[in-house]
Amino acid sequence: MEKPRILIVDDEQDLCQLMKTTLTKEGFSEIVTAGTLEEGWIKFQDFEPNIAILDVMLPDGEGYDLCRQIREVSRIPILFLSAKSDEVDKILGLAIGGDDYITKPFSPKEMAYRVKAQLRRAGVYTIESNPEKTSPKIRSVGPFEINVNETEVKKDGRELELTAKEVGLMASFMRNPNQILSKETLFRNVWGEDFFGADNTLMVHIRRLREKIEDTPSNPTYIQTVKGLGYRFVEVK
Repeated sequence: MEKPRILIVDDEQDLCQLMKTTLTKEGFSEIVTAGTLEEGWIKFQDFEPNIAILDVMLPDGEGYDLCRQIREVSRIPILFLSAKSDEVDKILGLAIGGDDYITKPFSPKEMAYRVKAQLRRAGVYTIESNPEKTSPKIRSVGPFEINVNETEVKKDGRELELTAKEVGLMASFMRNPNQILSKETLFRNVWGEDFFGADNTLMVHIRRLREKIEDTPSNPTYIQTVKGLGYRFVEVK
């Protein structure tokens, strides 16, 4: 899995460095910082982060303004940092597209775990994403195995003839067995794009994948549809 990219926008340089150091200790290495709204927008476009941490009060505007700009082009998780603890400020931050709101002063460790939680929900971080963890050469889920490069999938020791997109779907499922993955998450993981109505494309690929891995594709055992939520890959012992 690609290393998550994190953008921090805050004019307090010491705080930026503290957050960067904490996140680095938690295994993240792709981190950039900015001190103004303008610089934050430029770095967002250049860096294409998977998550943004925005201070509400910036020298040339508000983090809310940057959030609105980002939401015009991206659905990445956005966390707000603010010295304001009023409920109305939190509601505003969430209402304009923020995903979490952290009040200063805060625990850097808590901030790091909130970042992880949002990245997990977005489907771009798992425990195996942490470079400090040792990943097995082969990941096994039920009768399936996938190699560390996520290019080859086997069932009961026999290599499956899958397309690149089908392997990508299996990789996403096998990284998150027994968990519900939204259509948006699967599409972002495999196609590298936002969902935006690509429902039919995903459904076709899921159907074709089922035909290759299921004993009875019309009554699937492994890839189960969770109505209104997405799909779940069931680990069958």
